[in-house]
Amino acid sequence: MSAPARALATHSNDKGGMGMTHLKIGIIGTGSMGAVLARHLTRLGHRVLMANGRGPESLKALADEVGATPVSVAEAALAGYVVILAIPTKAVPQLPPVLFSGLPDSVVVIDIGNYHPELRDGRIEAIERGMLDSQWVAQQIGHPVIKAFNNIFAQSLLEKGVPRGTRGRNALSVCGNASDAKAAVLRLVDDLGFDLVDGGTLDESWRQQPGTPAYCRDLDAASLRHALAEADRSRIVEYRIEQEARIRRSLQCSRGAPRLS
Repeated sequence: MSAPARALATHSNDKGGMGMTHLKIGIIGTGSMGAVLARHLTRLGHRVLMANGRGPESLKALADEVGATPVSVAEAALAGYVVILAIPTKAVPQLPPVLFSGLPDSVVVIDIGNYHPELRDGRIEAIERGMLDSQWVAQQIGHPVIKAFNNIFAQSLLEKGVPRGTRGRNALSVCGNASDAKAAVLRLVDDLGFDLVDGGTLDESWRQQPGTPAYCRDLDAASLRHALAEADRSRIVEYRIEQEARIRRSLQCSRGAPRLS
């Protein structure tokens, strides 16, 4: 078992499941999702290092607010056990090319992004030809990734985590090829207040991409498993187009619409 999995497996026996070994976690990207994750992870006692493309000075106010430490992108990538990529898909190739390639395989890299070609990212030909977005991210950074936190709105992540055993607790699915790394992320999901659903390998991560039945619907574990199974791989592009159209309509109707996830 890798170090992250060993550390995250160390839970107390309390009903809430919030007693865990504290980790050093890097977050690259400080939009709504990155900020919410930083806030909750520091509340759980982890040491969180936050970074963005503008440098540590631009993050001082936000880092002070959530209890994190502002650092450079390189320092966040070398944080320790877990690194969270919370940046738009189009920004992944802009990361320093050797940022992740030298990291040990035991370091868990979580990709929380989603591909939005019309609204934000532009067309990425490899994805348009059928490569899954997280497979493309892993290829770009030269390190395996776990897909998680991409199918929940930031507001739900901020507000809807509850103790383990709470009736109707929402669930989050996690996809990845390395069982130890996936187990580590599933433990984080639990401690953040959501039930665990193993979504399978990274090749199954399309089931929680934008527009699918499992995307951003605040489902309990049984309902989420059903939604993942209900998805149709032949409709990946159709799902994404429909979701982008829904987001566009929401943005036109309300300034307070959910941000891209």
